Amino acid sequence: MPSRSHNPKLPDSTPDGSASDGSVSDGSVSDVSAPRDERPELDLGQFLPYRLNSLADRISQALSRIYGERFGITIAEWRVLAWLSHREELTAKQIGEHTRMDKAKVSRAIQALESRALIRRTQSAQDQRVHYLHLTQEGEALLSELIPQARAWEAELLATLSSGEYRDLLNTMSKLERQLTRLER
Repeated sequence: MPSRSHNPKLPDSTPDGSASDGSVSDGSVSDVSAPRDERPELDLGQFLPYRLNSLADRISQALSRIYGERFGITIAEWRVLAWLSHREELTAKQIGEHTRMDKAKVSRAIQALESRALIRRTQSAQDQRVHYLHLTQEGEALLSELIPQARAWEAELLATLSSGEYRDLLNTMSKLERQLTRLER
């Protein structure tokens, strides 16, 4: 087994990143105090991307039980309907951008909703390749039942947070979204 390199200027670190002298290692590559024969570890319980994704997936799945069982729509179809509920018209491309769903998933959702007469397409007068999506009366009626139930479910989920915690959560999410936008440039 190779011997562990040791830099006397850097404290010995423990698996959680704290050092034996109480300081915290930044985990950078230059931290030669880490054993070379061990793989880096990632505690997913403390890794923000994993935690946020897991929470979002759990929330989405739990909410989908309401609209899936009661209204027979999928998560992708719900997302299309939700976006159309506050926009008069959108294209499939715009829905894909807003929902971050891939083109095929958006297309399947649109076809399913159109086959149930919940949405309709109209062709653009300027570009025949572009179709605008609109809610039908049936789609509006479905949403008039579904949205209050979704909001009630959300209120039950958020009941564990104080109004200040909820405000702080939204502010924190906004800050992370702005930072991510900067990082993506």
